[in-house]
Amino acid sequence: MKAHMLYFARLRERFGMADEHLELAGTTAADLVEQLRARGGIWAEELAAGRTFRVAVNQDIVTLDAVLPDNAEVAIFPPVTGG
Repeated sequence: MKAHMLYFARLRERFGMADEHLELAGTTAADLVEQLRARGGIWAEELAAGRTFRVAVNQDIVTLDAVLPDNAEVAIFPPVTGG
């Protein structure tokens, strides 16, 4: 399975990229986050358990148990406040 990853706000800056295409090692959002954490360094730090971030699949915010469809657009971003 493949996914088009999008990174926003602080995560874009910390990861040094706005987007990338990935071959997924698993089927859920949690599997994907774990795959990214396994890169180590800043990836492990920013996506560590206890850190707050959101995941959206095809522009819908999901929980980490969400199953990812093939060729999904997956966005990871910090929580945002606004008015």
